[in-house]
Amino acid sequence: MQHGPAVRRRKLGEELRSLRDRSGLTSGEAARLVGWHQSKISRIETGRSGVKVADIRLLLDVYGSLASPQQRALLEALSVSAAGPAPGADTGRGRQWWHDYRGLLPQEYRDFISLEASARAARTVELSVVPGLLQTPEYARAVTRAALGGLPEPKVDALVDVRLARQSVLRADPPLELSAVLDEAVLRRKIGGPRVMAEQLRCLVEVSRLPHVRLQVLPFSVGGHLGLTGPFVIFSFPNIADLDVVVLDHLTSSLYLERKEDLEAYSAAFRTIQAHALPPRDSSDLISALADDA
Repeated sequence: MQHGPAVRRRKLGEELRSLRDRSGLTSGEAARLVGWHQSKISRIETGRSGVKVADIRLLLDVYGSLASPQQRALLEALSVSAAGPAPGADTGRGRQWWHDYRGLLPQEYRDFISLEASARAARTVELSVVPGLLQTPEYARAVTRAALGGLPEPKVDALVDVRLARQSVLRADPPLELSAVLDEAVLRRKIGGPRVMAEQLRCLVEVSRLPHVRLQVLPFSVGGHLGLTGPFVIFSFPNIADLDVVVLDHLTSSLYLERKEDLEAYSAAFRTIQAHALPPRDSSDLISALADDA
C-alpha cells in the first residue's frame, strides 16, 4: 500500500509515460526489457501504484539518455514523496501520524497533510477563516461544527485533534516556513463567540513573532483584489522547484495544480496580494487592537 499523496504518483506516472513515449517503446516492450509484467508499467504510469527509486533508475536505463540530470533528480524525488516512509517511520518531522485517522479522513485530506508535512514552505491566502496551522483548539472546534453541522461530538473531537497535530510542522526542525495573508474579514468574523475569537486573535499575534512565520492582513480599504477568486495554498519543496503544487479547496474536494503555468500564475497572484497587504508589524498591531475589542 502506498501512503504518499496521490498527486505525487500521478505526476511521476505522467513524467515516466512521457519518457517512454519519446523512447518509442510500448508499455509492453518497456516491461519486457526490465523484467516486469506490463500491468506494473500501466499502474505506475496511471498513478495507481508507487515505484521505488531503484525501479526508477532501471526504467531510466531502458529509456536511454532522454532524461536530463535535473529530470532524473525530479523523478527520484517524486518516487520518494509518492511512496513515503512506512507508517511509524521518522520523517524528520515526526512519524506519519495521519494514517491513524484513515477511517475518519478522506484520501484528499490525507494527501494535503502529507504535502504539508514534507514541504519546505507554504504560502496561503485566506478569506474566511484562520488557516488551520494557526487555529486555537476552541476556534478549530467552532469551525468544524459550523462546516460539518450535525457531526457527532467524538468525530468533532477527532477532527480537532487532527488539525492541532498538523501544527507540529511549525515546531519541527527545520520548521515549515509559513507566509499567510488574511483578509480582514477573517479577523472580524467572530467564530465561536467573542471569547474564543479574542483568544484566537491573541494567538495570531504570538505566532506572528516566530521567525519562520510571516503574517499579513489585507485590509478592507484595499477593495477588490485577486484573492477574491478564492483561497489557495502554494507548497514549495526542498531543492526541486518542479515539485511545487497549488491547492485549491472546494466544498467537497480539493484541486491540485502542478503545471508550470499554474504555479507561475498563483505565485504572481500571491506576490501581488502580499504587496497590497499591511506590513507584518502593522498587521500585528491591527490584530492586537481587534483582540482588545473582541
